[in-house]
Amino acid sequence: MSRAIVAVVYNAVMSTSALPWDRPDPFVITVDVQASHIDLLGHANNVHYLGWLQQCAWAHSRARGFGERQMVVLGYAMAVRETRMTYLGATHEGDRLWVGDWITASDGRLRAQRSFQIIREADQVTVMRAVIDYVCIRIDSGRPVRMPPEYVAAYAEDVRD
Repeated sequence: MSRAIVAVVYNAVMSTSALPWDRPDPFVITVDVQASHIDLLGHANNVHYLGWLQQCAWAHSRARGFGERQMVVLGYAMAVRETRMTYLGATHEGDRLWVGDWITASDGRLRAQRSFQIIREADQVTVMRAVIDYVCIRIDSGRPVRMPPEYVAAYAEDVRD
């Protein structure tokens, strides 16, 4: 018996202004819920939502010109300190989801925050809201450290309340 491996489809999208976003101008990717995301309860398992948030955050960082490679070269990273996820509705195989994020806080020194919203395309219902708090660390030691100027410059103009 052969087993098909189905990949998540992540597509950066440009205009989603007609969707009922909590805040204006999110950075957005789309995710198509696959059979491999479905658990015994018949809906997408919660572990996948966290992965979708991470994919959106990395895509947003790359769009700001500051992706994984730049972080490694500089030796700094924004490490997750706390994640709060509120599930508002189930998603199922075949659902297309719009995953939006905003950088909602940055002290320009140590901490930053992203807020997320996931909207199901078919009925434009929000199925999740999440907030992730980050702290800047040195990759080699894992210790908290002041954000380098490159980080501050990359994100400063993108902070939204």
